[in-house]
Amino acid sequence: MALTFYWYPNCGTCKNAKKILDEHNIDYSSIHIVEETPSKEVLLDLIEKSGLPAKKFFNTSGVKYRELNIKEKIQDASVEEMAEILASDGMLIKRPIVTDGNAVTVGFKEEEFRQKWAEK
Repeated sequence: MALTFYWYPNCGTCKNAKKILDEHNIDYSSIHIVEETPSKEVLLDLIEKSGLPAKKFFNTSGVKYRELNIKEKIQDASVEEMAEILASDGMLIKRPIVTDGNAVTVGFKEEEFRQKWAEK
């Protein structure tokens, strides 16, 4: 099954992740996370399948995250509310997100990424 690769082309870590997928001839469809921001429902599904807290899906180093004071807004937010905030702007989402429909990775730590997607 092909992977779904949510990314932002100007993001260095996204480029590194893409390079690994390409080097290993891994079949994937790429989705520009800002032009085609995942819906609240898609994000809820990704959050659930990742096994990670919803807060891990926020791009905490992003300008928008700081400008909009998201840290305060999500402090007591439900998973549903966080997914709604994430779906409002692709720049708020940590990237890349990769999924095979069952497993999900968020962000890029090279060794973990290689183990999960390239060394299967």
